[in-house]
Amino acid sequence: MMNLSDALDEWPGGNQSGANPTWPGGQPGANPAWPGGQPGANPAWPGGQPGANPAWPGGQPGANPAWPGGQPGANPTWPGGQPGANPTWPGGNPSQPSWPTPQPSAPGGWPSPTTGPGPAVPAAPQQSLAVPYKQILPNGLYDKLLITIAGTIKPSADKITVDLATANDLAFHFNPRFNESGKKVIVRNTCIGSTWGKEERELQAFPFVQGQPFEMKILCTKENLKVAVNNSHLLQYKHRITDLKSINKLNIYNDLVLSKVNIETVT
Repeated sequence: MMNLSDALDEWPGGNQSGANPTWPGGQPGANPAWPGGQPGANPAWPGGQPGANPAWPGGQPGANPAWPGGQPGANPTWPGGQPGANPTWPGGNPSQPSWPTPQPSAPGGWPSPTTGPGPAVPAAPQQSLAVPYKQILPNGLYDKLLITIAGTIKPSADKITVDLATANDLAFHFNPRFNESGKKVIVRNTCIGSTWGKEERELQAFPFVQGQPFEMKILCTKENLKVAVNNSHLLQYKHRITDLKSINKLNIYNDLVLSKVNIETVT
C-alpha cells in the first residue's frame, strides 16, 4: 500500500522537504494559511482521491510483477537450455588428464600437462578402444605435444606396434617384440618412399610384460621423440622426417587391449 509520503516522493518536482526546511520568507506557523482556505483532513487529489491501492500505469502490479516475455521460473531458461551441475563443454566434457607420479625422468626433463598455448587436439574417449586403433592429428606433430597410451599386453603377445605416419611415409615405427629368436627387443625405424632406414635396437630395459597393464608416453620436441613407459624414460628417437606438421596419423595395433589414448600440449 502506498501512503501519502510515498506518493509525494513520486510527485513531479523531487522528494519531500526535510523535517525543518527553510521556507522563503521565514518559517510558516503551526497552522499556516493555505491558498483558498485550510484543506480538510483528506484533501482532494488532482483527479480525485486515490484508493488504498492507487492504480499504476498499465494496471496494478501483482506480488511478482510480469517480466518482459513472461514471468521467469525458479530456474530461468538459459540460452541453449538450463546448465546442469557440470555443464557440457563443446566437443564433450573434458576429463582430467592422467599423469604418472612421479613424472618420468629424461634428459631435458618431462614437462607437466597444461591447457596453455598450443593447438587444441581432441582426445580419444577413456574406455575400451578397438584395435587396430587409428587417429588423425589435425595439427600434426609439434614441439611439446604429448601422446599418452594406456592398455594391457595380451598374455600370449608376440608384439605390439605404435606408428606415427604422414600421408605416404612412416615417421616413427615403435615395435616391441616379445620373442625374436628367444630375445625381447624394441625395434625403432622410419620408412620413406617404401624404403626402411637403419633400425635402432639398443636398449638396457624392456618394460613391457605379457598379461600386464602399461602406460606409454611419447613427447615430441623440435629435435626428437622421447618415450617413457610406466613412469620411466626409455629412449629418444631423432626426427628423420623433419616436416613435423605432415606427421598427422597415429596407429596402434597388434597384441594389446587398448584402454586410453590422450593427446595434449604441455609446458
